[in-house]
Amino acid sequence: MENSDAEEPDKKRRHIDSVASAMAWSSPTSPDERTIDAAALQCENQKLIQQLDSHKHELHALEGKFKNLKEKQTSYDDKLIKVNRLWNQLVDDLVLLGVRAGRIHDGLKALDHAEQTKGSVASCPSEDKFLYILLESGPTEHSGGNGITKYVQEALSVRRSSTMSLMKYLEDTINHQRAQTEALELSLSGSLSEEDAIIQQHKLDDLMREEINTLSEAIDILNLKHKEYADEIQTYITSHSTDQLEIKRIAGELDESLAEVEESRRKLINMKIQTSGSSGLHVPVMLTGNGSASPEQSSDKTLGLKELKSRIEEVKELAATRLSELQEAQEDNLTLSKQLQDLENELKDDKFVLLSRPYHLLNDRLVHCNAEVDRYKGLIDSFQSDRNYMSRREKELSAKAESADATRTAVSKSETKIEELQIQLQKCIIERNDIEIKLEEAEQDSGKKDIKDEFRVMASALSKEMDMMEAQLNRWKDTAHEALSLREEAYSLKALLSAKTAEHESLSENCAEQTAEIKSLKALIENLQKEKQELQIFLDMHGQECFDKRDLLEIKESERRARAQAEVLKNALDEHSLELRVKAANEAESACQQRLSVAESEILGLRAKLDVSEREVLELTEAIKIKDSEAEAYIAEIETIGQAYEDMQTQHQHLVQQVAERDDYNIKLVSESVKLKQAQSFLLYEKQALAKKLQQVHASVESSKHKISRSEDQMKSYLTEAGKACSEHRHLITTVDTSKWELADAEKELKWLRGAISSSEKEFEQNQRKVTELQRDLDRERIQRKNLDEDLREVNNKVSEMSLERREAAIQILQDEIKDCKAILKCGVCSDRPKEVVITKCYHLFCNTCIQKNLEIRHRKCPACGTAFGQSDVRFVHI
Repeated sequence: MENSDAEEPDKKRRHIDSVASAMAWSSPTSPDERTIDAAALQCENQKLIQQLDSHKHELHALEGKFKNLKEKQTSYDDKLIKVNRLWNQLVDDLVLLGVRAGRIHDGLKALDHAEQTKGSVASCPSEDKFLYILLESGPTEHSGGNGITKYVQEALSVRRSSTMSLMKYLEDTINHQRAQTEALELSLSGSLSEEDAIIQQHKLDDLMREEINTLSEAIDILNLKHKEYADEIQTYITSHSTDQLEIKRIAGELDESLAEVEESRRKLINMKIQTSGSSGLHVPVMLTGNGSASPEQSSDKTLGLKELKSRIEEVKELAATRLSELQEAQEDNLTLSKQLQDLENELKDDKFVLLSRPYHLLNDRLVHCNAEVDRYKGLIDSFQSDRNYMSRREKELSAKAESADATRTAVSKSETKIEELQIQLQKCIIERNDIEIKLEEAEQDSGKKDIKDEFRVMASALSKEMDMMEAQLNRWKDTAHEALSLREEAYSLKALLSAKTAEHESLSENCAEQTAEIKSLKALIENLQKEKQELQIFLDMHGQECFDKRDLLEIKESERRARAQAEVLKNALDEHSLELRVKAANEAESACQQRLSVAESEILGLRAKLDVSEREVLELTEAIKIKDSEAEAYIAEIETIGQAYEDMQTQHQHLVQQVAERDDYNIKLVSESVKLKQAQSFLLYEKQALAKKLQQVHASVESSKHKISRSEDQMKSYLTEAGKACSEHRHLITTVDTSKWELADAEKELKWLRGAISSSEKEFEQNQRKVTELQRDLDRERIQRKNLDEDLREVNNKVSEMSLERREAAIQILQDEIKDCKAILKCGVCSDRPKEVVITKCYHLFCNTCIQKNLEIRHRKCPACGTAFGQSDVRFVHI
C-alpha cells in the first residue's frame, strides 16, 4: 500500500506533464483557435477542480479506513503471537511433565516435533508466525474464499489432531505413573516373606536400571540438542556480524547516494534559477502582445481571456524549458558516453597504464605495503607461537585439574566411609547400652562376683575401643574438613584459571581485530588510490579536450607542436611527480611510524599481560603441585585409616562372638534366676500358709485359756498337749524371725534397685544433654555453612561485577576509538560535517560548506597548511 501511495503522486505528475505538453504542442496552431470561449473553459476547469476535490476526499477517507484496518491487523497479529507463545510454552511444559513422569522417549519425540515446527517457522516474519504454524501444510494457491476457508479448516483439524495426540500422551503418562505408584503401594503395604521381598527387591533394581539407562539416553539426546543449539547460536552470531557489515556498507552507499542527490539538487536549483531569469525577460512581451487582441469585448471577458492566455503561455514556456533541459541532458549523456568510450580505449592500452604516473605511485605503495605485510606476518607468527605455548599450558592445567577432580572423588569416597563408620559407631553405642542394661540385670539377679568382674572388664575394654573409634572419627572429620578446604581452594584456582584463559582469549580477539583493522585500512588506501587515479584521468581528459575542426596539415602541425609541448610537460610532470612521490613517501613514512609506535606499544602491553598471566599460571601450577602432594598424603592417611578400620572390624567380630557367648551365659543365668524366683514364690506360699496356721493357733490358745479358766480340772490332762503346743509355738517364732530377716533383705534389694534405676535415669539425662549439645554443634555448623555459602555468593557476585566492569571498560575504549575515527572523518574546521572536498594542491580534506566560504574570499588559502588554491583545485571525494 505504501508503494501505491508513493506511486499516486507520480501518476498525477505524469498526467499534468502530459496535459502541459499537449497544451504546449497544441498552442502554437492558429490565431483563430486562440479565441476560445472563456466561460466554457472556466466551467470545465471548475468541474475538474470539483472532481479533484471529491477524489481527494475519497482518497483521504480510504486512507483513514486503511490505517484503521492496519491498526486492527497489527493488534490481531500481536494477540495471535502472544497466544502462539503461550500455546508453545504449555506444550513444552506438558511434554516435560511427561518426561519427568517416566515417558522419556515419547517426550523427546514430541520435543523433536516441536523443534521441527519451530525451525520451519523461523524463516517467516514475526507477524505471520502463528498463521504459518496454523497453516503448516503449505502455501495456498486458491484465490476464492471457499478455498481459503477449506484450507483453514484443514489446518485447524491438523492442530486439533495434534492436541488430541498430546492429550492421549498425557493420559498414558498418568496411567503409567498410577500403575507404578500402585505397584509400590502393594510392595510396601503387604507383609511379604523373605523370598518375596528378595524378588521384589530384584524387580526394583531392574526398574532402577531401566530408568538409569533411559535417563542416560535422555541426557545424551539433550547434550546433542545442546550442541545443535550452540551451533545455531554461532551461525546466528556470524550472520549477525555479516548483516552488521552489510548494514555499514549500505550506509556508506546511502551517504554517497545522498551526496550525489544533493549535488544534483544544487544543479537543478541553478538550472531553475537560470530558466526563471530567462522566462522573466520574455513574459512581459507576450503579455503586451496578447493584451491588444480584443478591444471590443467587455472588461470581464477580456480579463478572463488575458488570464487564460497568460496561463497557457506559462505552460508553453514550462514545456519549452523542459524540452530544452531534456535535450541538454541527452547531449550531456552523449558527451559522457563518448568520454567513457575514449577512457575505456585508453585504459585498454597497456603501455599507457604502465607509463602513467599513478601506476608508478601505486607500484611504490605496493612494495611498501608488502614490506608491512611481511612484518605483520612475523608478528602474527610470534603471537601464534605464544598462543601454542599458552595452549600447552592450558592442557597441563586441565590435566592437573583432572587430578584434582580425582582427589575430590577420593575425598568424597572417604567421606562416605566416614559416614558409614559413624553409623556403625552409633550401632555399637546402642549395643553397648543394651549390654550394660543386661549386665545390670545379671548383677541384680545373680550374685556371682567373677561374672561381674568379667563384664566390668568387657565394659572398660568396650569404652576404650569406643574412645579410640571416636578419636579416629575426629581425625577423619578433620581430614574431611581439610579436603573441603582443598576443594574450595581448587575451585578458586579453577576460577582464576578460567579468568586467565578469558583474558588470553580477549587478547587474541584484540589481536585479530587489529589485524582486521589493518586489512580494512589497506582496503581504504587502495580505494583512495583508485579514486585518485580516476580523478587524475578525468583531469587529463579535461585537459586534453579540444573542439577545433581543422585540416590534416594543420592537425599534423598542431600534433608536432603538441608533442613538443608534451615533452616539455612530461619533463615538468616528472619533476612534479618526483616531488609528489617524496611528499607521499614522507607522509606514508610518518603514518607508518605512528602506526608502528601504536602497534609496538600495544604489543608491549600484550606481552606484559602475557608475562603476568604466565607468572600466575606458574604460581597456580606450583600450588596445584603442592595440593597434589597433600592429596597424596591424605590418600596415604586414608589408606592407613582403612587398614585400621579393617583391624577394628576384625576386633569387632571377635567382640561380637564374645558378646554372643556372654548372651548364652546370660540366658542360662536368667533361666536359673527364674528357677530361684519360682522357689522363692513357693517359700512365700508356705510362709503364708504358716501365718494362717499361726492365726489358727492363736485362736485355739484363746479357746484353751477359756477352757482352762472354766475347767481347771481338765488342765492337768492337757499339760502334755500344752508343752507340745509351746514347742510348736517356739518353732513357729523362729520361722517368723527368719521370714522377717528375709523381708528386710528384700527391702534392701528394693532400695538398691531403686538406686540403680535413679543412677540409670541420671545417665539417661546425661546422654540426653550430650545429644542436645551435639544438636547445638550441628546447628552451629549449619549456620557456619550458611554463612560460608553467603560469603561464596558475595564473592561470585563480586567476580561477576568485576567481569561486567571489565566489559564496560572495553566497550568504553571501543566507543572512544569509534569517536576518534568519526572525528578523523569529520571536517577539521567546523568539526560537524563530514569531509566531502579535497584540495588537489596539498591533498587536505574539508567539508564543502567551509571550502565554499573560503572560495568567496579573495585570498583563498588552505585552512590546514595555508597554501593558495583556486576553484579548479577543489574536487569532490566520497569517503
